[in-house]
Amino acid sequence: MERIERLRQWTESVLPAPLVDFEVASADASFRRYFRARTAAGSFIVMDAPPSHEDCRPYLHVARLFRAAGANTPEILAENLEEGFLLLSDFGNTTYLAALNDQTADRLYLDANAALIQIQAASRPGELPDYDEALLTRELQLFPEWYLAKHLRIEASAQQKAVLDSTFRAILANNLAQPRVYVHRDWHSRNLMVTEPNPGVLDFQDAVYGPITYDLVSIYKDAYIKWDEERVLDWVIRYWQAARKANLPVSADFADFYRDFEWMGVQRHIKVLGIFARLYHRDGKEGYLKDMPLVMHYLRRACERYNALGPFLRFLDQLEGRQAEVGYTF
Repeated sequence: MERIERLRQWTESVLPAPLVDFEVASADASFRRYFRARTAAGSFIVMDAPPSHEDCRPYLHVARLFRAAGANTPEILAENLEEGFLLLSDFGNTTYLAALNDQTADRLYLDANAALIQIQAASRPGELPDYDEALLTRELQLFPEWYLAKHLRIEASAQQKAVLDSTFRAILANNLAQPRVYVHRDWHSRNLMVTEPNPGVLDFQDAVYGPITYDLVSIYKDAYIKWDEERVLDWVIRYWQAARKANLPVSADFADFYRDFEWMGVQRHIKVLGIFARLYHRDGKEGYLKDMPLVMHYLRRACERYNALGPFLRFLDQLEGRQAEVGYTF
């Protein structure tokens, strides 16, 4: 309560008009919290990022980097790095997830493609941390550590560990061979807002410099909303065509690009299953459990299409009984 009071006092000191209302706007999967401060002059977002757990500097750096590229990130109106407080412009309440339907999807996703290409076209090495082998590997290891051991309570056999190791090596080989650009890292329907200009881009503080297909996977194999594969294919093709026109380093052959997209998806889905398990077992956030089946669906569908992922698919088959046992299926 003491921290909330300090946050409120700081907010009042930097607002352009007296505070009328102060309420929780949202919380994310980290220690950050967001509040909406309303005044007669309009509403603002206040970020609370405790310095003992969060560092605001990457947020500020990426916000300015992406904004300079032409993306619509929140304007930084005031900052207190010592306390971990930021005053930001307010994008409202309408997420892509809330607005997406059969009628709006084409417009919203093509807007997202255009914004992503702007960000990627501005890419240069040295501005963001590298999405390198060490980081990609740490992410993959969340699967055996949290999904297998903690969630399914499985200790992998020597043979299963060998399958995991060989699969992870094949995935990394593909990921690391892809051209590199700025990667938002959570470019999906909960972090894109319906705004003018569209979209408003949030939750970018973990951005890195890495594989060009990563953000495309995040939005079109989204853990929170599912589309027919034919429609997804169309949106990915439209991205690829626009990226080529923008001289981004995408493959000249769409089949090669789509294979990279699929393999990047396998890495992300393996990681996300581990993250969702960790959010539940470590952080008590059970809401993510309901999203696991869709992530597993994406993972299995990709593995079915590539012979090199066949052994891993059979390993997933072996897990099915335990998934049901822990209430994984709904």
